[in-house]
Amino acid sequence: MDTVAITQRLHALRDRLGWQPLHNPKNLAMAASVEMAELLECFQWLSDSQARQLDSQALEACGDEIADVTLYLLLLCAELGLDLPSLLERKMRINESRYPEHAP
Repeated sequence: MDTVAITQRLHALRDRLGWQPLHNPKNLAMAASVEMAELLECFQWLSDSQARQLDSQALEACGDEIADVTLYLLLLCAELGLDLPSLLERKMRINESRYPEHAP
């Protein structure tokens, strides 16, 4: 995923629509949270088994919400001067060291 190119496209769309004044860190974090709630709605009232066997329409809806969350997070990273791939790599290293492999 080329996050720089995607972020540039997001900024171009934002600027064309005049949304730049609304894209501050607080608003972007709240928007990502709203989109995450919409993702949760895809699974509302489903059993674990049902949630693992979504039909193509439900999968597409979930994918759209995952994309929305990710796009807002890219915008938030841009506003804060953070690089998402670097953040992910750093966090994976932390998690791997926090939860080392245990011998049986």
